[in-house]
Amino acid sequence: MNLGIIAEILGNLAYSVSLVLSLPLAYAIYQEEPGAAAAFFFAAMISLVGGAALKQRGQLVRDEDIEMREGVAITGSGWFMVSLFSLLPYLLGGYLSPLDSLAESVSGLSGTGATFIPNLDVLPRSLLLWRSLTNWIGGIGIIVIFMALLPQFGRGAMFLLRAETTGPMVERQRPRIRDNAIALFSIYIVYTVICMIGYRLLGMSGYDALNHAFTTIATGGFSTWNNSFIHFNSPAIEAWAGLWMLLSSGSFGMYVLAVHTGWRVVWRSTEYRAFLLLFAIATVLIGLDLMTEMDFSFGAAFRYAAFQTASLGSTTGFVSYDFDTWPSFSKSVLLLLMFMGGCAGSTSGGFKILRFVVMLRLVKTLVWQKLHPKFVGYVTVNGVHLPPQILFNIARHFFVYVMMDVLFAFFLIFDGIRMIDAVSVSISTMASVGPGFGIAGATSTYAMLPTFSKAVACVSMFFGRLEIFTVLAILTPDFWRKGKSW
Repeated sequence: MNLGIIAEILGNLAYSVSLVLSLPLAYAIYQEEPGAAAAFFFAAMISLVGGAALKQRGQLVRDEDIEMREGVAITGSGWFMVSLFSLLPYLLGGYLSPLDSLAESVSGLSGTGATFIPNLDVLPRSLLLWRSLTNWIGGIGIIVIFMALLPQFGRGAMFLLRAETTGPMVERQRPRIRDNAIALFSIYIVYTVICMIGYRLLGMSGYDALNHAFTTIATGGFSTWNNSFIHFNSPAIEAWAGLWMLLSSGSFGMYVLAVHTGWRVVWRSTEYRAFLLLFAIATVLIGLDLMTEMDFSFGAAFRYAAFQTASLGSTTGFVSYDFDTWPSFSKSVLLLLMFMGGCAGSTSGGFKILRFVVMLRLVKTLVWQKLHPKFVGYVTVNGVHLPPQILFNIARHFFVYVMMDVLFAFFLIFDGIRMIDAVSVSISTMASVGPGFGIAGATSTYAMLPTFSKAVACVSMFFGRLEIFTVLAILTPDFWRKGKSW
């Protein structure tokens, strides 16, 4: 384990956080918010000093120095470090307690969008902008942005990308890792700008349009209003948001490939077609359920069903209607969508549609082998035969993912949360959704949770964003011991 190179890169990352904090600092000064400006200034200075301390203990990065273990350590430690620096504006401004500040920071960076703030109306506009910005930074990935803006680290860059990227496989659309990161980040920026312009043209203020564009493309779900999209009560704005939530649920690597090879590649994606089909089926089922059980009109039923299906299916978490009041069948469909999430390589959380597609095809193959013992079957996705190691990794991830959901739900029940609420919070935080049902429902916040449950939710969001194994690896004592071969 080369601790020097880890300190060097983390130092550069801390410098980057300090630079990003200067953006809401400038806005706080412009808005004449002295308390928030002071909080952002001291947060930026602490990040700067922390970066200098790490750089002092670091060493010059050389291509051959970065191995898999360093890549995992940098990614896991980097996410935790950035979360600590990101909580400072909440804490130094006196807006939240230390635990709530950490939870809000992790929620933002993980793209969960679960807020621990009881009332957004009392917060300065610059702090709300910072919340949205953390959503946006964490959406595409801290390490991806870092690699796009700073020089690459040779072969070690691939280890960084693998440790942060969501999904069972890491695909490269460009020959060089840094070129790949730049392409991903460029698509991310273009989508954000287009989404923001659309919001503005449809009636949002410039401030709301920017904030909601950040959190829509990141599928993060933070809003500048307590009641989220209920505040706007606009079918046109909801339709525009739904479109971009669905687009952001697709693999950004797929979009990079589409730019260079043609947009037919989007429709040819097995995973994205499965995601859109699932969205359509869920919308129809929930719409019909609302019409029959709650006497919704056809237009209202499918308006709210489509938006909430897109919102929770993409793990964004925006709210246009209090879906906690919907029939049990509709809520069960939404809970399933929350668990499944979006596509691998997207900004969405959840288990990922690709893994479900692969597992279904694996089950089909195993059934055929049972009926025909001499049958040699393959699991194919997009015309590619998946190797056994990928199939094993997906099955392993499913088992651990479900067990972690059960474990976190158990901890919440132990702290006095009702079972159905505990299951909802566990799935919602692990899948980076945000709102759930009951105590953390559509019109509630996580501020209502007991202290221990907040800590559990915080850990669950961290595990969910880094897809469990990166976090488990750095928590293993052998990982940090010298002389171990990785």
